[in-house]
Amino acid sequence: MSEPVKMKRGLKNRHLQMIALGGAIGTGLFYGSASTIALAGPAVILSYLLGGIVIFFIMRMLGEMAVDEPVSGSFSHYATKYWGRFAGFVSGWNYWFNYVLVSMAELTAVGIYVHYWLPDVPQWLSALVCLVVITAVNLINVRAYGEFEFWMALIKITAIVLMIVLGLYLLGIAPQPFPENFSNLWANGGFLPNGWWGMGLATAVVMFSFGGIELIGITAGEAENPDRTIPSAINQVIWRILIFYVGTMIVLMALWPWNKVGMEASPFVQIFENVGIPAAAHILNFVVLTAAISVYNSAIYSNSRMLYGLAKKGEAPQIFTRLSARGVPVIGILVSSGCTLVVVALNYFLEGHVFMYLMTIATCAAVISWVVICITHLKFRALCAAQHKDTRFKALLYPVANYLCLAFLAGVIFFMAQIPDMQLAVIFLPIWLIVLAIGYQLYKKNQPQA
Repeated sequence: MSEPVKMKRGLKNRHLQMIALGGAIGTGLFYGSASTIALAGPAVILSYLLGGIVIFFIMRMLGEMAVDEPVSGSFSHYATKYWGRFAGFVSGWNYWFNYVLVSMAELTAVGIYVHYWLPDVPQWLSALVCLVVITAVNLINVRAYGEFEFWMALIKITAIVLMIVLGLYLLGIAPQPFPENFSNLWANGGFLPNGWWGMGLATAVVMFSFGGIELIGITAGEAENPDRTIPSAINQVIWRILIFYVGTMIVLMALWPWNKVGMEASPFVQIFENVGIPAAAHILNFVVLTAAISVYNSAIYSNSRMLYGLAKKGEAPQIFTRLSARGVPVIGILVSSGCTLVVVALNYFLEGHVFMYLMTIATCAAVISWVVICITHLKFRALCAAQHKDTRFKALLYPVANYLCLAFLAGVIFFMAQIPDMQLAVIFLPIWLIVLAIGYQLYKKNQPQA
């Protein structure tokens, strides 16, 4: 039998940097920020800061394991190895399901954004065209995916940097001197107008914006020089979160009273319009369309690699281990892409009612992934200690950070349960875990007895 084709290490450092950033910057920031500001007021700055710090700790945990053993399938592989088969099975299929939901939601968003320019084009048709194009890009090779994601992420980042620069320009030409020109941060009911409770509610919604940042771990099996590129990409996540999320929120909160942000249009549109750019709404629509396509691109990539990793462990059909001559898991890409065809049909029958349901359930699934990373890392470090093994890229504040992150994630679920629009997802969470447990039992029953 001939030597099987292996995955290619085709992702360069610049690809990983943009993949890490692209996963953290999506429609959650561009459109979701108005709802979080309404909940917390200027304290939303703290919500993004706190959420960003927790995610950075979790990324360092995943990074320590990924540098020690760079494999495709990432934390599902580590969960199986260090926690047990059930944990690996749950984390792998949960992640796949999470990204199917995310990709469906982003496809829905693509339809909405194209509809803004071309109202006669049905949303389902725009979603279908996006699905076909992105699937084709992913089928070429991993370098094609990385290159496409690099440029899509660059557009998003450029838009945010421009917005921050224009916002600071507006603050700088204000007639009143500092700190009066920043007085909106505290002048309208204080920095915490809705108290710590409002900030807690906002933090639960904010966490959706960070969903997908763990994709950097999935790329480990196809990264060039993972010992160097993965630590570099992860370490730069924190200051980029500070600039892009926290910086954006500071500028927005300083420019307008918090209770007027996003009332007339998206906060981003307001900034562009206030510096005299009449095409502001069109610019933003282009950026959010790019953001949605970018996230869909990453979803198809990560889902196919997760199916590959699950199949290598025997937890998914073996057909998913098949690679093309260019090292691409073709079947995994086609199945993951095919699953999102469901949302094309949903948009045909239920146009305008799909997006929010998908987003809230995806947030719960993301929390499961983060919990698995925290606990798996605890077990990984315990095994390393028992074997007197040293690691090259240590997580920060182990084990205190692990327990703090777990407590924080429990708080996220608690606050989600207090928000009417998110309660359905919290009810769905235990049901989904039961479904996964049943799936695992069926998988075990079909395993050959040792």
